[in-house]
Amino acid sequence: MDLSIIVPLYNEDESIKELFAWIRRVIDPLDWYYEVIFVDDGSTDASWEVVRELSKESDAAKGIRFRRNYGKSAALFCGFEAARGDIVVTMDADLQDSPEEIPEMVRMIREEKYDLVSGWKKKRFDPIGKTLPSKLFNRTVRMVSGIKLHDFNCGLKAYRKEVIKNIEVYGEMHRYIPLIAKQSGFQHIGEKVVQHQERKYGKSKFGIERTIKGFLDLMSVTFISKFGKRPMHLFGTLGTLMFLVGFGSAFWLGVRKLWYVYHDISAQLVTDSPYFYISLVSMILGTQLFLTGFLAELVSRNSSERNSYQVSEQID
Repeated sequence: MDLSIIVPLYNEDESIKELFAWIRRVIDPLDWYYEVIFVDDGSTDASWEVVRELSKESDAAKGIRFRRNYGKSAALFCGFEAARGDIVVTMDADLQDSPEEIPEMVRMIREEKYDLVSGWKKKRFDPIGKTLPSKLFNRTVRMVSGIKLHDFNCGLKAYRKEVIKNIEVYGEMHRYIPLIAKQSGFQHIGEKVVQHQERKYGKSKFGIERTIKGFLDLMSVTFISKFGKRPMHLFGTLGTLMFLVGFGSAFWLGVRKLWYVYHDISAQLVTDSPYFYISLVSMILGTQLFLTGFLAELVSRNSSERNSYQVSEQID
């Protein structure tokens, strides 16, 4: 199969038919063998009935329905598992992503050999309460990941099949698919400016909490990628440094007290100094961090995926 288009949706019954018709107008003239997989993330409106109707009208329309709302990452994960196309495109169901961009993104993957092409909504039709946090979020992710993309959260993306079959998307990690792909060894990541449409039906399903969750997820994916299989390198290092700082401070207080006593100089008790308690807390925290790293290392060693690695080619 040439192309799989995955469309996660939640309460978008007004736009699904229009989106599918738009996709057909763009793809049918290209004579590609394609499928459109609608993943209904527990909608409470008539979205699933619309998907059923489309599947009866066209063999290209397929559907997956969740019993309840799990989130976009879960919808993409199941869509990735079901996809059969050599190239996989993801897009939102709200008509803000244009299917007209798909042929060029597919060309970039086929001819320019990109592993992943991410859309960039350079001109957006969203309120400032949504665009401003998004700019801050994208700038932060660029700094942390080193991936030069302007819009990590754009729903319109294209992938080689090998990419989506070798990454795992969970929780709210759909925002970091380019980062997850890079960590899995897919380095050729590109970007294409795409046209952003004004929302035609309904309202956005995302609020300010998405920005907060986004930064927390960034910390999670960064930690897991760098220290998931070697947690002792992080916790052991931090614990050792904190313990040494605390021990060094306590040692200095003790030496200073002995020096005063030796020279018959009046000095306060070591335990009267606030630095003594700061040193003590530092040593305790250092010990706890070190033990946390040790326990995490034991858990990691017993993980069934401790020796799971991405192999691109093999010659026997």
